[in-house]
Amino acid sequence: MNPSSPHLRVAQRDGRPFTLPKYYPPEDKYGKRPVQTWVSIPISVFGLFRFKLVLPNLKSAYFAAISRFGRMCGVLMLVLLLILSGFMIFAFVKRFGSPQKKWPGGEAPTLVFKREDLGKIWRWEIASGHHPSQRSIPQRLGLNSLPDNPSLPPNSVTPSRFKTTTKGVGPNRLYIDIQSKPPSVAYPPRPVSGSIADLDVIIEHCDFGEGKFVRDCLEVLRVGGGLDNGNRIRRGRRDDWKYIYVEDAMPTSALPSDGISERKGIIRSEHEAYLDEGFTKSRHAAWEPPLVLPPPDQYLPHSVGKFCDDDPRLFHMYWTGPFTDKPYLAVLSFLFTQNTGLHRAGEEGIDSCTPQLWIWVNPGPAAAVSDSATLDLVDQLKTSEWAAPFLHPRFKNTIHFKLWNTAEQLDSLSETRDDWRSRKTLFKSGGVAVGADGNSDLVNRTGSQSADLYDKLSVIVSDMARFVLCHKHGGIYVDADTLFLRDWEEMWGWKGAFAYRWSFHDKYNTAVLRLRKGSALGHFLLRTAVKNGFDFHPFEVTKYLKQARMDSLLTRLPDAMFDGAWLNMEGYQRERPPQPYFTAFEDFFVTPLADSGAPLALGFQGFFSGAYSYHFHNSWWKPVDAAMNWPDLGPNFQENGPEDHHAQDRRDLDWSTVLKRTFEAYIRGEIPNMYGEYLVW
Repeated sequence: MNPSSPHLRVAQRDGRPFTLPKYYPPEDKYGKRPVQTWVSIPISVFGLFRFKLVLPNLKSAYFAAISRFGRMCGVLMLVLLLILSGFMIFAFVKRFGSPQKKWPGGEAPTLVFKREDLGKIWRWEIASGHHPSQRSIPQRLGLNSLPDNPSLPPNSVTPSRFKTTTKGVGPNRLYIDIQSKPPSVAYPPRPVSGSIADLDVIIEHCDFGEGKFVRDCLEVLRVGGGLDNGNRIRRGRRDDWKYIYVEDAMPTSALPSDGISERKGIIRSEHEAYLDEGFTKSRHAAWEPPLVLPPPDQYLPHSVGKFCDDDPRLFHMYWTGPFTDKPYLAVLSFLFTQNTGLHRAGEEGIDSCTPQLWIWVNPGPAAAVSDSATLDLVDQLKTSEWAAPFLHPRFKNTIHFKLWNTAEQLDSLSETRDDWRSRKTLFKSGGVAVGADGNSDLVNRTGSQSADLYDKLSVIVSDMARFVLCHKHGGIYVDADTLFLRDWEEMWGWKGAFAYRWSFHDKYNTAVLRLRKGSALGHFLLRTAVKNGFDFHPFEVTKYLKQARMDSLLTRLPDAMFDGAWLNMEGYQRERPPQPYFTAFEDFFVTPLADSGAPLALGFQGFFSGAYSYHFHNSWWKPVDAAMNWPDLGPNFQENGPEDHHAQDRRDLDWSTVLKRTFEAYIRGEIPNMYGEYLVW
């Protein structure tokens, strides 16, 4: 630069330091601009050190995009770029900053059993008769030969969309037509002793994934189960609606051996790499040691005197805190529907096949693992108006209250005793630890007083308790917010394990869970959950089973069988809903006025008739019967209500109220149960 430049002379004359002028690149004829800008950010408290962070210049990027691709395409590409950038930031935060520590969208591997051990579990369950289904064995397990299946008949022709991949060597099946005979048609008959529900057939008629409606499913369940006696309408030939069968004698040559024969069919050599695909070990746990299983159970049909190998037949419930009207209603429904023998005098009809209800009560907070063992459970139950009636001597063989102690239960199983004490928290659900932040209110809460004070921790412990109880004692677990709607004889006959579908999701719901005592499947589920953070949430259990190719061993039943209103709650099938029509779980307790004429007019027989149960999903804080909020059980029990029992009744009674008063009338001896049997005092 020329020192005599007038610009320089002006700068020097004003006393400012000599600097070169800055250069700003002009826009070219295409309107191009720089697409980045520099931002100086201090990184010390004194502002002495700075670094330059590159940030996008959105204005320049906008002009560059529309100049190259046009206005519409340019804007669209810029929006997609911003969405992609946002997703990348979200993904990194999810992976490194969230409690789950996993990338979004993908499922973290949970497998802790090798493929060879998974094959052992399959063979053990089949040899024990725990797979009375035609669902196929996954090819990835590498089983080259078909195992003998003692729970399937030879050359099975049972209607099913599944291809048979086990060799049926069991007794033949006789599908029966259950009907009451005139003149005794006012009530349905009890199920045939030792009868079995073919769950493959039920799935054919009821699977939501195949477009089946709950309304149609319930009709099949009613007709096939003989629950429509006195109201049967001719519908033409419906032989394919028969889903209940009995077994003939098993040929002696077909009886399974006490052990499992050596596997000849594990495919190796060039196919080994192919078979291992899809079996990815959990990143957070080591492989389980090679699996050693006991001899399989021996499968014998009813016709040879072994129809009740659940000895005794146990229903389990879990409850935390003071007993309320919700489990009270559930217990009443059990007495009203199950074949307890209470319609006979004394001890008549009580045997190993008579179902019992074991209610596991944790009197203290769910987080307590040892302190609750010091509480006097019986004294607490005696002072509860909702629990005390079931301590009556008439129910001594039917209803049993058990003290739940988390430490004692986990120490009693080899699958859990060596692991749980070393953990910082046992309370994990869906991959997230609950209560680990030191929230004392959550840890010490007992029961749900409102939607805002929901006892999440008790739900998480119950998620674990159902697997522990069924594996340790056998039987069927049902949530305490479940009402029994029919006899479960045929469900006991099905020797396999089952849960049901979580509404429209392709996942399990374990509000109903059947596991065989000490089964290989139960061992797999417990060990897998233990090594994945003691997480027994149904969605996590779904992952365990699917990733291990074990989901066919835990039959996932249609929710119409146990939860007929759930799909309507989620907005599905509202064009053809079942009866009653609920659009919210609260409708059970506060029935909408437009539908409030149905409960009194239809009664118990009109409440999801055909289903095995109804799950009303919590709502612990809503009274079952607001006008008569006490047990009204008659002269055999202490009356707790005012003389004018019905002074506060609404003109239209809600569904929960009608069912409660129906069950109570049975206990008082005023009406029979659903099968026409009176309780004998």
